[in-house]
Amino acid sequence: MSRIEAKAVIGTNSWGGKAYGNVLRGSYVEDEVIKDAMREADKQGLFIYDLARDYGLGKAQKMFGEFAQENGGDSIIISAKYTPVSRYRKGCVRQSLEKDLAEFRRDYADIYWLHLPSYIEEHLAEFIELYNEGRIKNIGISNFDLDECRLAKKILDDAGIPLYGVQNHYSLISREWEKNGLLDWCRENHVSFWAWAVLEEGMLTDPRVRTKFSLMKLIMSRQKRKMRDLYRVMIAVAKRHDITVPQVAQSYCVNKGAVPVCGCRKPEQVRQLAEAAQVTLTQAEIQKLEEAADRSGARVMGHDLFRFAVPKKRKKNG
Repeated sequence: MSRIEAKAVIGTNSWGGKAYGNVLRGSYVEDEVIKDAMREADKQGLFIYDLARDYGLGKAQKMFGEFAQENGGDSIIISAKYTPVSRYRKGCVRQSLEKDLAEFRRDYADIYWLHLPSYIEEHLAEFIELYNEGRIKNIGISNFDLDECRLAKKILDDAGIPLYGVQNHYSLISREWEKNGLLDWCRENHVSFWAWAVLEEGMLTDPRVRTKFSLMKLIMSRQKRKMRDLYRVMIAVAKRHDITVPQVAQSYCVNKGAVPVCGCRKPEQVRQLAEAAQVTLTQAEIQKLEEAADRSGARVMGHDLFRFAVPKKRKKNG
């Protein structure tokens, strides 16, 4: 299979039922609107969907499996994840993949990610088996630090399998993976770097646009007050390129060599993501954005948000 190249990826973490949408996301989007968004993604050439078992409180993958039959079908590229939640058990990856594929109504996953650096050797051994069987076409790792990425790549190299990508938290206000050399390592080793939380759950959107209350917006409210200067810079860049403020955050990631994974429930969100992926920012604009972001000191989740869930055994792998 030829290497999957991506400029941007449709995220599904915001898909889900009414309670999930209204409480956490501030609004519920009807199924027909999501189907329209999928049709728009097909028009825009955005064929990759990023999924995980827990997205939408467990409903997102089932929705995708149903909707994909009507919108894009086999042309859709599936990016899915195995998330370790306990000690390693033999066969756990295979069992999880089989459940995922049943929900996707597919025979294989185009990209399958080890979602946490937990029992790396044991889990990747199963990934390798499934890759050799054709059930996984590409192997990725997510929420890994640089040393863990090196270890994973060596394991796969020894099996004659390329490491497809690293999927970590990265945004204009969370650039630790750039500062500690992980982005450079990915570039040097021809490993894709996918960025999740590019819009920081809505914090890197236009502060002038009023939105409905949600739990996520309440959590972010204190941080947003720190970002007045950054918003001014983002608004100026958006005006210069005739794009929106969220598109500045998305385009920033693309210009830094990262693939933005952005939640899209509506057709206009898909169009904006596709447009943002085509915008070229100047080095001066990038510098001004980064300087304003650093001055703000704003943080939402942090690049190591999920480290608490990684068993201590991982230290032996280092």
